[in-house]
Amino acid sequence: MEKKIRIHLSQTDLFDNLTEEQLDKIAAITEAATLPKEIVLIEEKETSDALYIVATGSVEIWLNPEMIASESQTAEPVLVAELMPGQVFGEMALVDQGIRSATAITTQDNTYILRLPREKLIELCDSDIDLGYKVMRNLAADLAQKMRNTGLTLRQYQMMLAQQERKS
Repeated sequence: MEKKIRIHLSQTDLFDNLTEEQLDKIAAITEAATLPKEIVLIEEKETSDALYIVATGSVEIWLNPEMIASESQTAEPVLVAELMPGQVFGEMALVDQGIRSATAITTQDNTYILRLPREKLIELCDSDIDLGYKVMRNLAADLAQKMRNTGLTLRQYQMMLAQQERKS
């Protein structure tokens, strides 16, 4: 089982440049599950203490705009992303243990999910400094890329709103 997990970990950017031995250490603390579709893995406004990896299948990330809509408006949930094998979500749980900003739901039967508990991964990173450095460097790169993409998306929405205002 750990060999199968190690193979999936090695295909994830978060664990790029890790040795086989380091991947084995991470595989040993990883929890794996095969899930049906429509299982909620992380719920918006709830706490989470784990990082998740889509090994097979897919997961959708949804925002519930009711958090920002006024009382006079009704808002539908918004699909933010569809994650495919090798992609990571819930990584903010490694940085803080705050509330989650979105909901993650499996979208296919037999979706194979890897779960890395924060406490175990932090302990491992503390005990193997080289592994910890590589994982945290990759985590920083992942979060930076996601922040850039979010900034670009926000600018696109601002431009669309400005064009709509000019037309009206």
